[in-house]
Amino acid sequence: MLVNAKEMLQKAREGKYAVGQFNINNLEWTKAILLTAEEMRSPVILGVSEGAGKYMTGFGTVAAMVKAMMEELKITVPVALHLDHGTYEGCYKCIKAGFSSIMFDGSHFPIEENVEKTKELVHVTENLGLSLEAEVGSIGGEEDGVVGMGECADPDECKRIADLGVTMLAAGIGNIHGKYPKNWPGLSFETLEAVKAKVGDMPLVLHGGTGIPEDMIKKAISLGVAKINVNTECQLSFAEATREYIEAGKDQQGKGYDPRKLLAPGTEAIKATVREKIELFGSANKA
Repeated sequence: MLVNAKEMLQKAREGKYAVGQFNINNLEWTKAILLTAEEMRSPVILGVSEGAGKYMTGFGTVAAMVKAMMEELKITVPVALHLDHGTYEGCYKCIKAGFSSIMFDGSHFPIEENVEKTKELVHVTENLGLSLEAEVGSIGGEEDGVVGMGECADPDECKRIADLGVTMLAAGIGNIHGKYPKNWPGLSFETLEAVKAKVGDMPLVLHGGTGIPEDMIKKAISLGVAKINVNTECQLSFAEATREYIEAGKDQQGKGYDPRKLLAPGTEAIKATVREKIELFGSANKA
């Protein structure tokens, strides 16, 4: 059974660890993440971008797949199915489809419009028992056509959004989607501390978790980050393992071309990546 992310994030904040959001792109991704979370007894959040949802034929298909897979695999750890960087329209589509958590990314709107739309969605999600993530300040890089320069969030704007009653808040602190460039200056802990001072115990979200040094991850968790998003790193490990399989000619041996065999090394690589992140975030045995 899917749950919203509120309780798992409150426990993470109080316990000084973070819950990983691992984005899913297909059946293999979903299965690998669920099995690893169960193995490690860790709560987990399955993130779905609007682009990935469309690729998987729609949010209804995604929700049905996840619910059925949890039942078939006998998953017992807390699992939230979460819309990642959702548009206003996308939020309502995911609510209708049966997601247990949504993110409304109003960071590219003027703050007044972000506040207005977030306030409406707080009311809707509270009535339905869903969790809601909001965003202030942009996350660098590009995700589903939304391009951000990585501007740091205004702590006062963060407080305005947090005071609306959202479950969690993503605040830009210099983090970036995708690979980090060599000249990346690092996370702005000054901004994170200022945001934390304004929003109190609100669970904070760190997007762009791929490639951030371990010491920065641990410091961010100590300063109130309770949810960390990982997507690119799973994609990179999947691609590398699949490439090795093909370049070694294993797809030409026996029935190595069978997609169940062709995709197996990449799936195992995702499991290894998720396992590594769960250990780093400290959520193992917290289910």
